[in-house]
Amino acid sequence: MPLAPFHVVGIDAGGTKTVCLVADHEGTVLSEARAGGANLQAAGELEVEKVLHRVMDEAIGPRGIVPAAICLGIAGVDRADDGVVIRGIMRRIGASARVLVTNDALVALVAGAGHGPGVVIIAGTGSIAYGRNRHDEAARAGGWGYVLGDEGSGYWIGRLALRAVVRAADRRGRATALTPLVLRHFQLDRPEQLVHEVYHRNLRPPAIAAVARCVQEAHDAGDVVANEILLQGSRELLACANSVVTRLGMREEPFPFVLAGGMFRAVPWLAMELTRRLPDVAPASAVRVLDREPAYGAVLLAIAEARGETRVPAYLT
Repeated sequence: MPLAPFHVVGIDAGGTKTVCLVADHEGTVLSEARAGGANLQAAGELEVEKVLHRVMDEAIGPRGIVPAAICLGIAGVDRADDGVVIRGIMRRIGASARVLVTNDALVALVAGAGHGPGVVIIAGTGSIAYGRNRHDEAARAGGWGYVLGDEGSGYWIGRLALRAVVRAADRRGRATALTPLVLRHFQLDRPEQLVHEVYHRNLRPPAIAAVARCVQEAHDAGDVVANEILLQGSRELLACANSVVTRLGMREEPFPFVLAGGMFRAVPWLAMELTRRLPDVAPASAVRVLDREPAYGAVLLAIAEARGETRVPAYLT
């Protein structure tokens, strides 16, 4: 356990971006670096290793800092196979540092609620709800990926918007203000051109998620279709939060809900609606939008790891 001042590295690796922070033993951030997403399923092991190596090199720079501990928060490490791969990567690039690899949801929760009880709802390219109670037990709902789930995420909202546009073009669905907004977003003239845009350009989930801004804009203009998409998304995120709170026995407990992820900025209506509705799930709770990088949670976990004080909650069976 380091007794003298030391440095740590905290990394948050998401589907769209990777953020690396270098901090001292008191949690003061000294530098940061950013790169693209580091999703193991989408990019593969080699690309993830390149991204992580690049952001660490850039953040540490010429300072000659040797971190006492590194914490990486990345989706998928709860699954045994993915966890083995990511830990292997971190062993290769972590040198002599103590390395903690954990779910990105825990990193975001610690950034917003510290090491105490709380529930984080993440809506970015994907979505998940994750919580820990006062007994250091954890539960999660969602986070199944864009094929199996991720309801309420940017990808999910963007895909429903695209479907609404093509259904309206076929006269199978209601006319919607989403049509001109989506066409403008992709710089197209007709809905038929979306086929080439989506399939021939092989749009990745982050590109589909970017369409969610159009849904907010159409909602602000009073569009019924956009309103229903956002209502459905909010209900899905609330259901995830309710599942976590119920399983962890937190319904009557005081704790913070933390809203994290790019969708709460791109679609502010979601943040307002969840802030309004989450007290119905847990009346003694408070709701806050995360106002710092989730990677700061990785910094706090790395400091605890360097001191031998790490408390990673165990999932309820």
